Amino acid sequence: MCQTIIQALLAHGEQQPKKVAVIFKENYLTYAELIQQVIAFANLLKTRMEVKAGDFVMLPAVSKPEYIIAYLGIQYLNAVSIPLNKFATQESILEAYDFFNPKVLFTDRKLQRQGIAVSFKQFYQEAVSLNVSKIESFTYQIPNQENDISEILFTTGTTGKPKGAMLSYANIYAGICNTRDGIGMTKRDCELVPLPLNHSFGMRVLRSLLYIGATIVLQNGFTFAKELEHNIYQHNCTSLVATPASLEMIYRQMQDHFAEIMGQLRFIEISAGALSYEMKKRLLTLLPQTEIHNTWGSTETGGAIFLNVSACPNKLTSIGYPLETIEIKVVGENGKDIHAYNADTAGRMALRGKMQMQGYYKDITATSKTLVDGWLLTNDMVYMDADGYVYMLGRVDDIINVGGEKVSPFEVENIAQESDEIQECICIGVDDPKGILGSIPILFVIPKKISFDEKAVIHFLSSRIEKYKIPQQILLIDEIPRNQMKKPDRKALHQIWEQSKDAPIINNVLLALRTRRSIRNFEERKIPHHILKIIVETGIYAPSGHNMQTWRFTVLEKAKDISKLKESIAVAANRTKTYFYGFNEPSAIILITNDRRNRDGCQDSSCAAENIMLAAHSIGIGSVWINALMTISDESDIRKLLRSYNIPDTHIVWATIALGYPKSIEKPLVKNKSVIHWID
Repeated sequence: MCQTIIQALLAHGEQQPKKVAVIFKENYLTYAELIQQVIAFANLLKTRMEVKAGDFVMLPAVSKPEYIIAYLGIQYLNAVSIPLNKFATQESILEAYDFFNPKVLFTDRKLQRQGIAVSFKQFYQEAVSLNVSKIESFTYQIPNQENDISEILFTTGTTGKPKGAMLSYANIYAGICNTRDGIGMTKRDCELVPLPLNHSFGMRVLRSLLYIGATIVLQNGFTFAKELEHNIYQHNCTSLVATPASLEMIYRQMQDHFAEIMGQLRFIEISAGALSYEMKKRLLTLLPQTEIHNTWGSTETGGAIFLNVSACPNKLTSIGYPLETIEIKVVGENGKDIHAYNADTAGRMALRGKMQMQGYYKDITATSKTLVDGWLLTNDMVYMDADGYVYMLGRVDDIINVGGEKVSPFEVENIAQESDEIQECICIGVDDPKGILGSIPILFVIPKKISFDEKAVIHFLSSRIEKYKIPQQILLIDEIPRNQMKKPDRKALHQIWEQSKDAPIINNVLLALRTRRSIRNFEERKIPHHILKIIVETGIYAPSGHNMQTWRFTVLEKAKDISKLKESIAVAANRTKTYFYGFNEPSAIILITNDRRNRDGCQDSSCAAENIMLAAHSIGIGSVWINALMTISDESDIRKLLRSYNIPDTHIVWATIALGYPKSIEKPLVKNKSVIHWID
């Protein structure tokens, strides 16, 4: 049995040299090619940089084959890899360099401190261009001690400054076995991995797939559902890994196509956070043939507690069951073992097994608090049922002490999200302003509609949870702050609370702007004509270049007209290979056209479309902007149809807006704020 990932890799090179190991876009690497490039990279590290066993090497964790090759090259030398966030700032890179003092720092970032970094891109290109048959050959040496450090991963830092968790060869091997066995991975799997590879989740999946000889498809994040769909079909993926927030995001983007696309997969593993109860139920309905796994893990342990959601429909509120190789116990405030069988008796979770880290680099204090008498003590408050399933209440710091009673924010959130008023919510504890109860729960809410009814939420909660658990204040917010792995950032919510005690966080106009999302599925009921008229007329109040107002707004209300338009778009889009996702049962269609001779026509129409969609959203009506007609307006069958609407041949359809009452309301998409740049 291979004890290291390099041993396994070398075996795959002999047994299945032509099998594809890594895919990135149109680039394919077989196991034979991967090994050649790994050896070349290791050789250059050894000869050029004089890297030897035990040396630290820091490198950017880009979601590309070069990172995998570099990581494995470092492992080939038994050196210690330290992956860096690909978005790391200059300051954080320099801080990490000073802390770890690596033998080599790879980065293509420009650093103020000269001469300490090596260009990762240049070094990689030079390494893989080497002729392997002519370079100095050296044999891979299995590490002498299984507890030698193989890798250092940064914790995500949600509760303070990130720490460097030291993982030994034995830790990594145990983590590989846990992931393989807990999920049921096989070498026949082709897994799509759109995760950041400086994080524990992404790395344990990457290592496990390479160890068993499967195929990895790399993707740079979840931003575009279309890219995800393309990779699944193009490469016949059998599995996918995702965080809860990322899965929610692609579900909202794919909408009607989610079940069809994701149903191609044998399994989906979700980790770096717990799936909501609502999402678990939804996935069971939508993907009956796909295994859904929700894994609890940490940087310090890797994946340790596994829940096969598909196989355990009566355990959906738990985080799962530990493998036989992992022991779990619960300890009280005094550090003594306790029998925690419900929320009232919950305590801190401790784990023991070969997967647990060796400690935090250069942090004896933190290590001694975490590794206690052979156990790894977490900050998670849990209890266990009679079957051994683990239930999470939250982190120790998140538990709210209300007059001596413990309140789990998870419990409040899970129940509150069943309310018709709430899209998404997060509960935190704050100081009781009256100074009586110590702490009180408050609830941050993304509402489903602008006309949010706070009293209805309180009434809903009152019949389902104890009085002391009911939030004493509800604050509307447009989005939940999250960290790199898309986990809710409760510390940021505390800061928002402190800054917003005397003023509303957001007004109705801002809320409408920031919560509108595309709706493609509508109820079969009409929008009253007078309301539709108001919505359409908001378009003419949009800006128009030089006030030319050459636009035209054509409104279709009859079902037969809407159906004919949709069918015509679908036929022409298919013929011209134009992207068209479609819509279902809208109450009305608005075609916003503009004279092609007006060079500002596109911009004018876009402003008008935004006005219309925001106006609709503000009164509870959904909308979606369909782009297809923009490029096929002059197709003969489409132009004939447009003429029947009295739309001039000189007009292009810049926007097709479908309107109707939403059949279901999903969470708003997470927005990428990194695109905002402030110039000092």
